[in-house]
Amino acid sequence: MNRVRRASSACRELGISQQQIAEALGASQSQVSRILSVQSQRPSRLLEEICLYVERMVGGGVSAEAVKRNTDLVGAVQAVWDGSASHAKALSTVIRSLAVLHRAEVTQRDPS
Repeated sequence: MNRVRRASSACRELGISQQQIAEALGASQSQVSRILSVQSQRPSRLLEEICLYVERMVGGGVSAEAVKRNTDLVGAVQAVWDGSASHAKALSTVIRSLAVLHRAEVTQRDPS
């Protein structure tokens, strides 16, 4: 829950509202409040999404800690990476190119 406490603290320091997080993630403000107040002790997809959202707002990216904990992502890399430096570079290029898709998705949701 250290990560949730850091996210909650960062929200207070930066003025990120629970409503802002809720709207960005398609959740209710009460769900966000419950998670950020550490009332929800069990890991959930929404808890992870809230922490990732706040980390991106704070540091412009996701922490290495969050990447390592994402078993789907780690499993996908393990399944396709041959261990070579050239293949690592190619995979990282493909992954970074996905940012274009993410920006397009965000623009479609909020065209303002």
